[in-house]
Parts: sequence; structure tokens; C-alpha cells
Amino acid sequence: MIVYCATSNPGKLREFQKAAPDFDVRALPAKVPPPDESGSTFEANAAEKALAYGQHTAEYLFADDSGLEVDALGGAPGVYSARYAGEHATDADNNALLLDRLKGIANRTARFVCVIALVRGGQLVKTFRGAVEGRIIDQERGPEGFGYDPLFYCDAVGCTFGEAGIEQKMQVSHRAKALNQMFTYLRNTAST
Repeated sequence: MIVYCATSNPGKLREFQKAAPDFDVRALPAKVPPPDESGSTFEANAAEKALAYGQHTAEYLFADDSGLEVDALGGAPGVYSARYAGEHATDADNNALLLDRLKGIANRTARFVCVIALVRGGQLVKTFRGAVEGRIIDQERGPEGFGYDPLFYCDAVGCTFGEAGIEQKMQVSHRAKALNQMFTYLRNTAST
């Protein structure tokens, strides 16, 4: 079954494809301008993106909104994770700002959250939510992953997501959990 995903992030696309080898996960073939992300929750932003991109195919399409929630920062950066240090911030900019804001703070518990919105024929079908707990360390470790991965230490893998290979990360990650829920739903739907 072909399932389209709405992402221009090659790291996310690799994870999406790795999550379900029995599906043909593809990026939309047409270049579609990204919609504004004006929602105040991951659910709202994922649905907004999926509905906007879903207008360009009659097939299943999913979009995700994901980010990092740090308890000591009141859940920030949250829905602003990709643009925490500004609209055109790089991963390095965002990571530097996060470390700066956590200076002197002992409680560094955090979680990655991912919400996937699935649409078909321009209609929202369902949303799926995954989360993984961890903590923010003092300096980046590991060349793998993207975003905050080198700062996010996950006990379940015993290292940062930046040190974990994609196979290891996809066993426990927020994105893997949400994707597994969605692909299970699609398998069940296809078999009925």
C-alpha cells in the first residue's frame, strides 16, 4: 500500500520508511508550499499540515508534528522545537539555546512527543500519539539523528539518540510509537 508523507526532512522520511517496510512510504511528488503551523498543540499542527498536503492526493497521507518538551522549561520548546531559536534556526542554534536556558538547572527530565495525523480524500481519519522519556545532557554526543537527538539521553537505549543507530532508535522513539499505531490501524483497515 502506498502511503504519502508530508515532510521535507530527510531524517524523518528515513524513519518513516524504516518503521513499516511492508508499506511504500513516499514523499508527495508535487512540490507543495508548507502551511503555517499556527496550532498550540502537536495534534493541531499535525492535523493542519495533513489536511493542507492531503488536498494533493486522494490516497492516504500523513503528517507529523513532533518536538521536545523539557519539564524545567514548562514544556518548552514544545511546538516551537524546530524554530526555538528563531524562524530560520539551525539544529545547532536550537541546541545552543536549549543548553543556555538549562544552565544551573538540575532537573533535566524531558520527552520527545510525536503526533501523526492521517488523512484520506481531504478528510482527517485519525491521529496517533507517541512519546519517549529521557533527559537533556550538558553537551552533544553522537553524530546520528537530527535536531535535539545528540542532547537527549534515553535510558531505554543507554545513550543519546545522537549515539543510537536508526535501528536502535526506532525501537523506542516517539515517532516509532506513533508510526506503529498508524501502520497497525492501516493494516487492520486494509484487512476488513
